[in-house]
Amino acid sequence: MEGRILIIGAARSGIASAEYLLSAGKEIIVSDMNTKIAADVETKLGQDSVTYIWGAQPDVEALKPEMIVMSPGIPLTIPPVVQARALGIPVISEPELAFCHSKAPFVAITGTNGKTTTTTLTAFLLEQEGRKVLAGGNIGLPLISQCPDMRAEDIVVAEMSSFQLESVHTFRPKVAVIMNLTPDHLDRHKTMEAYAQAKANIFTNQTSDDFLLLNKDDKMVSAMAAQAHSHVYYFTQKDILDEGIWLEDGQVRFSLHADEAPETLINADEIGIVGAHNLQNAMAASLAALLMGQSPAVIAERLREFKGVAHRMEPVATIDDVLYVNDSKGTNPDSTEKALGSYGKRPIVLIAGGKNKGSDFIDLVPLMRAHCRGVVLVGAATGDFIDAFERADYTDYVCADSFEEAVDKAHVWAQPGDVVLLSPACASWDMFDNFEQRGDLFKKLVKDYEGK
Repeated sequence: MEGRILIIGAARSGIASAEYLLSAGKEIIVSDMNTKIAADVETKLGQDSVTYIWGAQPDVEALKPEMIVMSPGIPLTIPPVVQARALGIPVISEPELAFCHSKAPFVAITGTNGKTTTTTLTAFLLEQEGRKVLAGGNIGLPLISQCPDMRAEDIVVAEMSSFQLESVHTFRPKVAVIMNLTPDHLDRHKTMEAYAQAKANIFTNQTSDDFLLLNKDDKMVSAMAAQAHSHVYYFTQKDILDEGIWLEDGQVRFSLHADEAPETLINADEIGIVGAHNLQNAMAASLAALLMGQSPAVIAERLREFKGVAHRMEPVATIDDVLYVNDSKGTNPDSTEKALGSYGKRPIVLIAGGKNKGSDFIDLVPLMRAHCRGVVLVGAATGDFIDAFERADYTDYVCADSFEEAVDKAHVWAQPGDVVLLSPACASWDMFDNFEQRGDLFKKLVKDYEGK
């Protein structure tokens, strides 16, 4: 089987990789432990040039594939990956496969929080007549489904997760952005140092011809400049810079060259997305767009127009003077902290819980005391929340046996003027396939209240 490409994981990115490689005339091996999907996958991909391995780990030493393409949800500690690395066989993610087969330059964005908003906004800022801008990666369609058709004058804006960046081999974006680092996915990475190193892989192959954008207000992120071979720029809300983008007297200011006078891009209060975290997102996206050649005037105009993305602080409805907000993408405590601080003095009924990714929720309690009328807990992490609440002597919570019950309890608990906020601080995988499915159900349930 030497010369074939092994795809481990037959979910969305694995299928997209398989379809592209087959169209390019490659022979592939598709492997997945989940035998329930076998019939559907084989119907979709067919039998020509495909070997399937279901319900067992592939023996890489026997197969000797030229490359392995990994689905992001599968850890790199499984035996086939260990075998492959011992044999010197490249192990890459689907976005890297797309990068290898794209003529267009990449802007790649990672971090714990703000990735999706920054990715979506960057793509929006870069759009112009005659140029295709593709936003994808950890959001939307797999990049490999469209990247091979991109031209050199087009741009790919890729959201990159730590899982995808663990297996970087040749991936080299023209612009790399690291938003922030707070504890997340420690059930997989085990330590913050390992998690940070996975994120740092986004710039490991960059050269002096490339750009690295770092959050100067995050000590762990800003310290990564010491590892960089690329031209480092910072974004900050606290300092005035010689190069980069910053907040000064209520204005977003920037300079791409230390020997040039800085310019004002926009007044911060004109930006369409609100909150300090979104100002950070907007500055990072603007700096990336400036470095990719977009004009300041176009960027400023589009910053005023952009109103955010689905499942991230998304207003759903106001019913009986209660605002319902879908922040289903708030899958870690730091993200939920930012959400809780976004509504001033309006009391919040928070819906939290799901699959814990290795977090301790104790640091959320002071914000809950300050901002929440109460908390509705649901999902597998309920016990972890209760443990934190008992340690902090916090009692303003109830539990629900289902997501529908959780939304209903929050609806009943809320009073006029309140906010019902779904910001779970957890992944969705205990009850849903993904955070989008969770957010969509929340929106449907809220919309049902409008008709009552």
